[in-house]
Amino acid sequence: QVQLVESGGGLVQPGGSLRLSCAASGSIFSIYAMGWYRQVPGKQRELVASVSMGGTTTYTESAKGRFTISRDNAKNVYLQMNSLQPEDTAVYYCNSRALVGESNVDYWGQGTQVTVSA
Repeated sequence: QVQLVESGGGLVQPGGSLRLSCAASGSIFSIYAMGWYRQVPGKQRELVASVSMGGTTTYTESAKGRFTISRDNAKNVYLQMNSLQPEDTAVYYCNSRALVGESNVDYWGQGTQVTVSA
């Protein structure tokens, strides 16, 4: 089992910045990728950015050039969000993908609200 705890959400004005943090604990040796997803009411959860343990990063198109995902070890992952816009308002979830036996298992944090509003 992997437990994920997010922090860093909040209210910010358009054009502002926020940094989300996610700390993993438990069976972290099984993790091979971590990422951030977001969800707004009535819509599917979508990938924002991900990073593999090898350092390969992936971003959704709207995040490119504004958001940066990073990790400092297998335990912590961050999302630096700059030039935030109202359409970035969502609940942001930390995700880790782990290999358990022969299966890929997704673990999720509890979510942190990001609101971009004047």
